Amino acid sequence: MEMITRFAPSPTGFLHIGGARTALFNWLLARHYGGKFLLRIEDTDRERSTPEAVDAIFSGLKWLGIDWDEEPVFQSSRLDRHVELAKKLVAERKAYHCYCSAEELSSMRQEAKSRGKSPRYDRRWRDRDPADAPAGIQPVIRLKVPLEGTTILQDVVQGTVDVANDQLDDMILVRSDGTPTFMLSVVADDHDMGVTHVIRGDDHLTNTFRHIQIYNAFNWNVPQYGHIPLIHGADGAKLSKRHGALGIEAYRDMGYLPEAVCNCLLRLGWSHGDDEIIPQDQAIQWFTTDNLGKSASQLDFAKLLNLNGYYMREADDQRLLEELLPLVGNVSDEIRQRLLRGMNGLKQRSKTLLELRDLSYIYINPPPDSKLDLDSRVVWGIIIQVLEFEENWSEENLEKELRTAAAENGFTFARVAQVLRSVLSDRKITPSVFDMLVSFGKNESLQRMRAAFR
Repeated sequence: MEMITRFAPSPTGFLHIGGARTALFNWLLARHYGGKFLLRIEDTDRERSTPEAVDAIFSGLKWLGIDWDEEPVFQSSRLDRHVELAKKLVAERKAYHCYCSAEELSSMRQEAKSRGKSPRYDRRWRDRDPADAPAGIQPVIRLKVPLEGTTILQDVVQGTVDVANDQLDDMILVRSDGTPTFMLSVVADDHDMGVTHVIRGDDHLTNTFRHIQIYNAFNWNVPQYGHIPLIHGADGAKLSKRHGALGIEAYRDMGYLPEAVCNCLLRLGWSHGDDEIIPQDQAIQWFTTDNLGKSASQLDFAKLLNLNGYYMREADDQRLLEELLPLVGNVSDEIRQRLLRGMNGLKQRSKTLLELRDLSYIYINPPPDSKLDLDSRVVWGIIIQVLEFEENWSEENLEKELRTAAAENGFTFARVAQVLRSVLSDRKITPSVFDMLVSFGKNESLQRMRAAFR
């Protein structure tokens, strides 16, 4: 049987970092086994669902490199199908119409609380004749949950989990306004989409027992579930706004690379020995549910930053240039080529694209207004003599010639590098002076040298 996984977000805001991890795990599982990964937009909350949020989900997944195999399913387009299924259960006497008024339900809850019990529907319409229905009440449709026995979940993460059926109430399948509930819609859509495996947050664990009851009522196969702990912040509390960025687009805007974010998310609840750096192709090869953990994981921004630094250094120079250009605005073709020549040196000293942007202004801004003291002017004179007559403008040769000149004239090379760094960029943190000389090229380097001697 083909493995089919899915990601089913609600389009009520940004793509949450926790949702991105859920999508990643389901995507990796499908890709590992050569199955399908499907996308469903659960947009039945019409007041809160927005096209902008849908676009944010699509763009966030694409940025992460998570693709889906069929056209996205919009849950709102399937409401008639959901209601039809509920009516089928009524016809089979597996569900029933409940005519309780709001006042009755409120009284029911208050009575249960006064007796120290959980507020649950008391099933008063479960076997009652609909002919007794009061006038003016639009009924809901409730599922007939078994009154005895136990519902057992064999969870690939949590292990065997069970709940007594008498602890589950006769859940509502269709509201009094004729709209289906989340419980019914999720099961109907997962079944119709052929979903075989579901990895999701353990905040859905209680819902899963109700979903199983609906599957059983239809005599449908139940998917294999895996409930993973939610992501926590560094303080051990559930991830929230006070811990920092929650939406994927925020990480993109902070200059993180998608492969670093995916690598970080992968390690939040899944492991492969002591491996920390796990590129996407390796993740697909290794990912199974066997190494999903039961313990909550903490999002460590320091680790993410270090991961991003690694992927920055490994990234193709041309790719980084394309990422950089929107951040620095319009530049000439000459500047583009200069940035490309200098990219290796820039990326070695940048942990994010924003750091890369800030450092790249060395190659974009006009020559610095450097003012050399007398001692620096002496060093400058030695340097420019070497540079003006140098034909082999390579890092290796420039380093050899400048180190030789420094030694012959009684200067440390650190002093030579200090003067060069000052006249080329007037910054303390830069790529190596040889990176800068080669990236600027001979003409621009000499112009900056001469501009400093005024």
